[in-house]
Formats: sequence, structure tokens, C-alpha cells
Amino acid sequence: MSKIVRFHATGGPEVLTLDDVEVREPGPGEIRIRTRALGVNRADEVFRNNHLVELPSGIGWEASGEVDAIGPGVEGFTVGDAVSMIPTPINTPINYPIHGELAIAPATEVVKHPDTLSWEQAAALWGQYLTAYGALIETADLKAGDTVLIPAASSSVGLAAIQVARSVGARPVALTRSSAKRRRLLDEGAEAVVVTGEEDVVTRVNELTDGHGARVIFDPVGGPALADLIGAAAPGGTVIVYGALSSEATTLPVWGLIGKSLTIRGYKVFELTTDVERRKAAVDWVLDGLARETLRPVIDTVFPLEDIVGAHRRLESGSQVGKIVVTVPR
Repeated sequence: MSKIVRFHATGGPEVLTLDDVEVREPGPGEIRIRTRALGVNRADEVFRNNHLVELPSGIGWEASGEVDAIGPGVEGFTVGDAVSMIPTPINTPINYPIHGELAIAPATEVVKHPDTLSWEQAAALWGQYLTAYGALIETADLKAGDTVLIPAASSSVGLAAIQVARSVGARPVALTRSSAKRRRLLDEGAEAVVVTGEEDVVTRVNELTDGHGARVIFDPVGGPALADLIGAAAPGGTVIVYGALSSEATTLPVWGLIGKSLTIRGYKVFELTTDVERRKAAVDWVLDGLARETLRPVIDTVFPLEDIVGAHRRLESGSQVGKIVVTVPR
């Protein structure tokens, strides 16, 4: 029997339990992984509040660990390999819940990561960097000299976006609601930090760009603040919306959109991870950045598996800077 993170009712972090579950052998095309670290994501919060989920349910999108068993037809892996998992529509908690001591995953969604990474860093890898790469490099074609606005910059994806922007010579401007995070965001590579609610976003961005505005905006929030982001965009710029953290309605200033000839684009990482060629290019790009040390996963807090509830409470607090990770005992 293995300790598996599950919930028997939807709701807050307190619904999570550690259940003793018999984990099956891997089937054709699958790998069983003895996990060492689990990455906690906003998607986990959404999932455990999903009233359409069949209960009891497992949970989890990201983890790192060692190959424990290999199913029929799988090539390229050996028992003991250090691996981590890519979030895809196949590798979801409905089909493959991976938070627990043992996890089954489709071999196509498993990557052998560099041995220079700790287990915690490897569990904080693919969701954030593939999202930032796919949106900024592949979709927006971010280039040296471009200014990119990054709301919710202290999130794991926000910090990854800062690093991705820096790696190509672009200028990342971090947006945050907390002035307490300003120094940390500057230390993590932001060229400037705008504290929303204390500073006028449009005025400050115009000051930073000599009135040109930001060519790329990378927004996971939506809501009323999107109007200010559009106001801070450069003519011909690209606004990428990849989340809806705001609970308020999103107001779209149509005349601002038309007047600046902006492109506004919804983005989800699954459009990248479900395309074999695009995903390979993205994974290679991230691995190269890790090797060159232009990319470095930032860990906020590490919790033990027995405090999985505490990890989710930390996520919901919104006070983190980087990824929340849960370690699994050997």
C-alpha cells in the first residue's frame, strides 16, 4: 500500500487526506514512478473545488522521482532513472493523479531531467517554464529590447517568465500587489517592479519605456486590471491572457484595442504539450537554459507529504514567491 493524496469531498485544503491505496502495475505505454517531490499548482486548487469530479479523487499535475516499473512497449527508460512529469490533457488528475508515494504516468509525458537539479527543483520545472516559453517565445516572439509586463510576477510562472525574458535580452517589468515583494522581484531579475494599487500602471510603464509602452503583456489575472494593461501596451503589441485569477468580470476597452492595433490572445500550455514537435523544441529550449544557468527554478516553501494540507494553505494565501513543493519520504 502507498500513501496517496486524495479528497472525498470538494472544498478547501482541509479536504485533502493521505489514503493507503494499492497502486497497480503500469500498463502498456505507462511508467510507474516512486515520487520524491510534488509540485503544487493553482490548477490543484481549482481541481479540488470541482464539483463534477468523481469522488474520492486523486490530485496532482507535477512531480519528480525515480522510475519504479515500466509497462509493455515503453522504450528509452530504465528502472532508477530520475524523471519528472509534463502537464498535458492526458496526464491530468482525472486520468493520472500523481500526488502520492507512487504514481502511474504515460511514458510520453515523462522526461529524464538533468541530474544537476534537486528533486524539489525538478518538481518545479515543466508547468512554469513551458507556459512561459510557449507564450513569450513561441507565440509573442519576444526579442532583445522588448519590454514585457508580468502581472502576478511572484508566482512560479511569473518568475519563470522573468528568467525567460532575461535569457533573450528582453526587459521584464514585474507587477505585484505587495510592496513587500519589490526587493525580491528585483533580486530575481525584474528590471523594474510596479506595485498595483500604489502606482498607476500606465504612467509607470510609460516612464519606463519612454512613452512607447510594453510590446508584450503576459497576464494570468484578467478582471478590471486588464484595461490598465491594454493602456500600457505599445502600438501593435501582443496581450497574452493565460489565466483568470480575478473573480471580477473582465472589462475589455475596445477602442484602446482598436486604436493601438493590439493582438489579444488566450493561451494554455496544453496547446504546446499536445504537439510532439513543438513540445520537443520547448523541452530542448528549457534544458539548454538550465545547462547555461539562465533558467533556475525558484522554490518558495517545502512541505513534507504529511502536511499536504499546509502546502495547499500556503498556495491559497497568495504570499508565496516561487513554487510550493512537497517532499516524499523514501
